Amino acid sequence: MAFAELVALPLNRTVKMLRIMLVDQGPERAEILRATLEQADCEVVAQVSSTIDLSALVEACKPDLIIIDTDSPERDTLENICIVSRDQPRPIVMFTHDEDSETIRAAIRAGVSAYVVGGLKSDRIKPIMDAAIARFEEFQAMRTNLEKAEGQLADRKIIDRAKAALMKQRGWSEDEAYQALRKMAMNRGVKLGEAARQVIAVTELLG
Repeated sequence: MAFAELVALPLNRTVKMLRIMLVDQGPERAEILRATLEQADCEVVAQVSSTIDLSALVEACKPDLIIIDTDSPERDTLENICIVSRDQPRPIVMFTHDEDSETIRAAIRAGVSAYVVGGLKSDRIKPIMDAAIARFEEFQAMRTNLEKAEGQLADRKIIDRAKAALMKQRGWSEDEAYQALRKMAMNRGVKLGEAARQVIAVTELLG
């Protein structure tokens, strides 16, 4: 099992180091990459040969970045990356020899932050990781902003529905209905959208 391959390293570091999970099927290649990472002042907190149980391993080790070194990413690898990107997003760097454009697009869609084709040189590793982290952080910020905007739009729609229900039920004006919602939210210590959802729920319950 992949858990058996976990590599335990001392954690009593005085300087915060970048925590890396390394995935590589080739033991010799993995050791070379591991040495390169350690020379770049990184801490390899896990070294595994496949992406099986990748999500569980990420949860256990909490790496800052995942590096996958593979000749060509298989479908299972991309699916496991997709699960991690959905549930426990991390910057992911993939070193590979596969130049196929469809494979590159599939890897990026799955959540790979940097897809690097060709040989790995020690002087390239740090800039590549820095670029992957920067791209990952930018994407996460965009996703957060999008989710926030979608949440605000959903709240506005439910607030409008709640106001319409109160106006019809109580004969209030739009402003009176809105102020009633605000007062309800303040009294119950909830957001306006949640108060609106409660009003809608009660209205539907009473028919």
